[in-house]
Amino acid sequence: MSDQSGLEQTYGERYAASLMNTFGAPKLVLTRGEGPYVWDADGRRYLDLLGGIAVNALGHGHPALVDAVTTQLSTLGHISNFFTSAPQVELAEALVRLLDADAPAKVFFTNSGTEANEAAFKLTRRTGRTRIVAAEGAFHGRTMGALALTAKAAYREPFEPLPGEVVFVPYGDAEALAAAVDDTTAAIVLEPIQGEAGVVVPPEGYLAAARRIADEHGALLWFDEIQSGMGRTGHWFAHQHPAIGGVTPDVVTLAKSLGGGFPIGALIGIGRAAELFEPGNHGTTFGGNPVACAAGLAVIGVIENAGLLERVAVLGQKIRDGLAADPRVVEVRGEGLLIGLDLVAESSAAVAAAAQDAGFIVNAPTPTRIRLAPAYVLTEDDVDSFLAAWPGILDAAGVTA
Repeated sequence: MSDQSGLEQTYGERYAASLMNTFGAPKLVLTRGEGPYVWDADGRRYLDLLGGIAVNALGHGHPALVDAVTTQLSTLGHISNFFTSAPQVELAEALVRLLDADAPAKVFFTNSGTEANEAAFKLTRRTGRTRIVAAEGAFHGRTMGALALTAKAAYREPFEPLPGEVVFVPYGDAEALAAAVDDTTAAIVLEPIQGEAGVVVPPEGYLAAARRIADEHGALLWFDEIQSGMGRTGHWFAHQHPAIGGVTPDVVTLAKSLGGGFPIGALIGIGRAAELFEPGNHGTTFGGNPVACAAGLAVIGVIENAGLLERVAVLGQKIRDGLAADPRVVEVRGEGLLIGLDLVAESSAAVAAAAQDAGFIVNAPTPTRIRLAPAYVLTEDDVDSFLAAWPGILDAAGVTA
């Protein structure tokens, strides 16, 4: 073994001794990244097709992001929300512009997606109602409020009772949604594409039905775009994608790709939801700080200037087509570079391990499903290398047709 292998082992042992066991043993000790690639302590390179869980939109070390963060930190770092800064105002204006809603919109910045959902949960209480309708398979975060909206029993049960009055209905079932929503409902919360469930795309017309149902009962329609937003589907927001939505929500939550790896989240209120919070209703020390907002502006600028929305759409289609060509793949779903597939057997953990051995990082969100959410700077050659390796990965994992 090389000295680097010893380094990997040493840091693994030090991790176990010094960090809480919330994630289990780390799969790798990573030391650096460049574009869509990362390197471990052994010096081995991996094509990261998970992108830090749909975060690293520009990959690692993108000059525009590095320059924006470095320049801002050397100019003005933290100032608290007793004050504002140019990057905070400019990023809020940019998000409102990209949202292109049919009513005025306003932004509240946070440090993460979970915090954005916590803020949105509080915002719904300002309607004077307390009932929330969420979806089975949903994931909205792990803090107590966000967890109350998250469906998975294994996440919820150790921490019950949870806040709120939350009802879960089958995702994609408009009739079940209509039956669950009434005049006491504060909000319907949905992911336009469910990410942690394995990239589940709703049936045509589902989000439009949710809009109609919310309007019939005076409820807010809240889209959690933390994983699907900021260009991930080839559109700025998944609900803007003609195959997914085409409707305007009242509330949108964002994070992940918004900062390209720098922690930032956002709650956007549209129409009446933009005015529900009053001074003192909510707050944050670090949310909307100048450095995080400069990062967000840099990400948006690169996506726009480099035409990355088109690249996301084209490469996503190529990946989906290539994966679907193998008979051991039952179904491929998603839009852009948010991709999920079903295997013929409960082999996803073995497939993820075999992919890592082959130099590719993918995710196994369920026993039968693989998820991909790579950087938007992925190239045709990167895609070709993965698709060429894919049959061998399935072979190595013991997946048979």
